[in-house]
Amino acid sequence: MIYRLDNVVRPYPWGSTTAIPDLLGLPPTGQPQAELWMGAHPSAPSLVRGGGSLLDRITADPLGELGASALAAHGPRLPFLVKVLAAAQPLSIQAHPTAEQASAGFVAENARAVPLDAARRNYRDASHKPELVCALTPFRALAGFRSVPDTMRLLASLGVAELAPYVGVLRRDPGEGGLRSVVASVLTAGVDRRAGLVSAVAAGCRATDGEEFVEERRTVVELADRYPADPGVVIALLLNHLCLQPGDALFMPAGNLHAYLRGTAVEVMANSDNVLRGGLTGKHVDVPELLRVLDATAGPPALVLPRPRAGAEQVYPAPAREFRLCRLRLTGETSTLDGGQPQILLCVDGEIAAADNDEEPVLLARGQSAYLPASVAKITIGGTGTLFRVTPNLD
Repeated sequence: MIYRLDNVVRPYPWGSTTAIPDLLGLPPTGQPQAELWMGAHPSAPSLVRGGGSLLDRITADPLGELGASALAAHGPRLPFLVKVLAAAQPLSIQAHPTAEQASAGFVAENARAVPLDAARRNYRDASHKPELVCALTPFRALAGFRSVPDTMRLLASLGVAELAPYVGVLRRDPGEGGLRSVVASVLTAGVDRRAGLVSAVAAGCRATDGEEFVEERRTVVELADRYPADPGVVIALLLNHLCLQPGDALFMPAGNLHAYLRGTAVEVMANSDNVLRGGLTGKHVDVPELLRVLDATAGPPALVLPRPRAGAEQVYPAPAREFRLCRLRLTGETSTLDGGQPQILLCVDGEIAAADNDEEPVLLARGQSAYLPASVAKITIGGTGTLFRVTPNLD
């Protein structure tokens, strides 16, 4: 059976006031609506039409809801979380731990009796948090470290004396060690030095002309206006600047330093809330722990191209066992898809009908979503529109 979902909207201050209401066909409230959560995360589980939450259903019958394979691989929990992310302002610069780092950090904070809901808590669960973001609108992001030669050229072009020591570090060590050293130095600078550095860098970006690094300079100016003494503004100079077009996707492995800047996207991740922040935020920042999990390898970001799978379905391949993101773009035809695993469907355009065997089809309009337990063996999808489908990645 297919179950319609009612989902929680998270009103974080950086959220758009219009994007999620527009998706859901609701009038704006005037307040920011940042994320629409679909899944069984304990802090905001989806409600299942017909009664109860998705978390309650899975807790009551993990084998029936998840199936033997997902249960054996991930335990009695839905292994993924699906979101629509709508950013009108930048999110924090952050990285996520590996599974081993998350487990060790969770145990250590428990041993120190840090409450799970404490603002200073880094590890709210014992899981890693790989994530994949797929743009619904033009979507700007910072992701991973730019190649060191390009970064040195950018820093030198600004003519900012305060950046000269960092250029020197990268010249002496153009590898991971040099980048890690620069990040550590910027994030641990004293308050007065930090404010002066951000101010000088922003002034350099405003004063510099030239066709190269235009978006990078513009981004730093925007960030400095919003966070005038935040070291994350300087860290942004080290990162790849991206503008994803609708349908483009980006994978964030453990340790990848990133920040989403603006736009709307579907985001799917392991069912975790472990975040180590480095700046552009008023939330807890733990620099030593961030540096411990940081992957300072330079190179191009992990852009993900969709591949044909079956019928109208395309898959966004990502090296995460917790989730697989697929997209179907239908123009009146039907596709038959395999079940046998828990899955969440999200319609982002048009109207899609989803049918389980001889059951009445469930119609999903723009912004509506549904859950299918593992007991559903086959599903028929038809209509005109665009549908995202998320399952565990057990192949």
